[in-house]
Amino acid sequence: MERIQHELRLSETVLPFGVGAIVDVRGESLIAPDTSWWDKKSAPEISCPRLVDRLGGGVLRQAPAHADRASKDTASLLYWRFPAWRFCERCGALSKLTGKDKGRWRNRCECGGGLVPMRYVAVCTQGSHIQDIPWFMWAHRGHDDGVTEAVRFCRAYKELRFVRSTKHGEGLASLRVVCGGCNRSRALSQLLGRDALLRDGIKCDGRQPWQEEHEGVACERRLVATQRGATGNYIAERLAALDIPEERPQSEELAARIRNHAFFAKVVSDNGGPQAELVAGWIAADLGTTPEEVLRVASTADEDSPPLLDLKDGEWAAFQKKLGSGRDRSAGDFVVDGWGVEPLPAVPRSLTARLTAVGQVRRVREVRALRGFRRHDAEADFVPADLDRAPHHSPVYPTVEMFGEGIFLRFDEAETSAWEALPEVRQRAAILMDRRAASPWAQRLDAPEPRFVALHTLAHLLIRRLAFESGYASAALQERIYANSERSDKTAGLLIYTASGDAQGTLGGLVRLGHPKKLLPLVLAALDDADVCSNDPVCIESDRQGSSQLNLSACHGCSLVSETSCETANRLLDRQLLLGGSTVPGFLEQALRDLHGTGQF
Repeated sequence: MERIQHELRLSETVLPFGVGAIVDVRGESLIAPDTSWWDKKSAPEISCPRLVDRLGGGVLRQAPAHADRASKDTASLLYWRFPAWRFCERCGALSKLTGKDKGRWRNRCECGGGLVPMRYVAVCTQGSHIQDIPWFMWAHRGHDDGVTEAVRFCRAYKELRFVRSTKHGEGLASLRVVCGGCNRSRALSQLLGRDALLRDGIKCDGRQPWQEEHEGVACERRLVATQRGATGNYIAERLAALDIPEERPQSEELAARIRNHAFFAKVVSDNGGPQAELVAGWIAADLGTTPEEVLRVASTADEDSPPLLDLKDGEWAAFQKKLGSGRDRSAGDFVVDGWGVEPLPAVPRSLTARLTAVGQVRRVREVRALRGFRRHDAEADFVPADLDRAPHHSPVYPTVEMFGEGIFLRFDEAETSAWEALPEVRQRAAILMDRRAASPWAQRLDAPEPRFVALHTLAHLLIRRLAFESGYASAALQERIYANSERSDKTAGLLIYTASGDAQGTLGGLVRLGHPKKLLPLVLAALDDADVCSNDPVCIESDRQGSSQLNLSACHGCSLVSETSCETANRLLDRQLLLGGSTVPGFLEQALRDLHGTGQF
C-alpha cells in the first residue's frame, strides 16, 4: 500500500475527518477506520470523568501529535484508500489497481497520467454502510441499447474506461463508462434513482470499507449512488463537556434528601395512591418542601436524561456557584470571575432587569469526543467509533481537549418565565416546535421553547459583534446555551467562549470584554446591529428559513454564524422572539426601544 504523509489538526480527527469520514488528500480519497485500528501506545489517554460517565464508560484517546516536521518514525493514524476505483486523467483507464515504480507504489497509470478517484460511491440507506460501486458489473448491466446479450459474458476487465462525450447530451449523460472489449457503454445518469442499483443486482456488503469481508453482516437494505463528497455520507455524533468541578444542582440535593427519608419507600410502594399523598405531606413538612415535589421525585426515579442535558445541568450549577464569588483566586482549568449586574447610566434598566449576572471565564477546558456516525439519513443505524467486538473491551472514543476563555451571561428566571408565558410568544415558538417534531433527525436538537430560541439568537448576535471587538474571528468563537424550563433547575443563560488546541484560545481578547461595564454596551450594540437586516422586510416577516425551515426570522444578513460555532448548526433562530416583530413581544425588545429613545447609538 502506498504511504501518504499528510498533517491534520488534532480537532479535525474528531470532526470533520473523524472515524468513517472521507477526506481528500493530495488528489487521493481516503477514509478513516475505527479506533480498533489505532496504535494505543501512541494515542495518549485524555481524562474527563464526567464525559466518560455520560458516554456510558470507555476510554478517551487523542490522536498522536507532533510539534516538528514529520518523519518515518512519527506516530500517525491509518487512513484507507476509498473509493478503490480510480480513472486516469489522461487516458481514462478505469481500475482499482495501484501501479509500481522501482519497487514503490505510485498513484499513476501505465501511461503516466494521474489516477483520480471515481466521484460516485454506494451508500446503504438504513445500515450506514458505504462501498465502492462495482463499475465493471454496473457497466455490463441495464438496458442493452442495441448491444447483443453477449456483453453480459464479457471478461475484458482491463478494458474499462471513463470517458466524457457531449454527443450523448450534457451533465451526467455526457459522462460514461465504456468497455473496450464489448463496446458496452453506460452513462452515469443511469446511476441515479431510488432503485437504480437494485435493478442492476448490486447489493449492500454490510460492512465499512476498512473491514474484512468476513466482518460484514447480512444487509438487505437498499443501496443508492451518491457523490463521494456528499454531506449526507457522514453524519457525525459527538459529545462535548466542559471540564469543571461539577456542582450538584439544588434540585438534585433536595431529591437526594427526599429519597433518603425514612418514609420515602412507602410513597414509592403506594404508586400514587391516597397513602402516597398522605406520606408525601409528612416528608414535605420535615424537609421544608411541597408534597408535589416529593411525589415528582417518586415518579421520576427511573427516568434517564439525555447526556447533553445532564452535562449542562452540572455546568449550570458550577457557574452559579462562581457568579456570586467575585474575583476567582483559584487555580486549575475552570477560573471564573463572577459579577452582579448593577444599573449603569448609559444602559437601559429594561436590560439590567433581565441580565442579572455575568462571568469572566478566564480559563476553561473543553473535551470533545466522537461517539460514532450515521450515513445517508439521521434515522439510519448508528455506527460506533470503536467496532472492536471483543468481550470486556472498553470502547475507545477519538477525543480532543481544547483550552479557552469566555463570557457567561445569566438572565433572571422570573422575568424570563413571565415573558415566555405570553400567548403570542408561545404561539411563535410553537412553529419551530411543530417542525422539530415532524423531522426525526431534528428531534436530536434542543427543544425550541421560547427562552432557548431567544437566547440562542442573542448568542449569535454577540458572536458577530465580539468578532469586531475581541480580536478573534467569529469562526473561533463557540456557544453553549443553557435554556430549559422543563428541568428541575430551570436554566436561562449562555456561554460564548473560544477553544483551541494550543495557547491561542487563552490570549485574553475575549475575557477582558466580560466585565459588565464593557459587556452591557456590547450587548446593546449587538441588538442594534440586528434591528435592521439587509434582507428586511423579507427576513423579519419570514417564518420559514434555513435548513428544513428550522429558522424563522434569521438569515445570513443578520443572525447566522459559522456552523462550527453553533450547537445546532445554524438552526432554531428567530429575531422576532428576541427583538420583537408584528404582534410578538421580544425578550429584549424593551431594551432596544429604550436604547433608541436615549439616542446612545
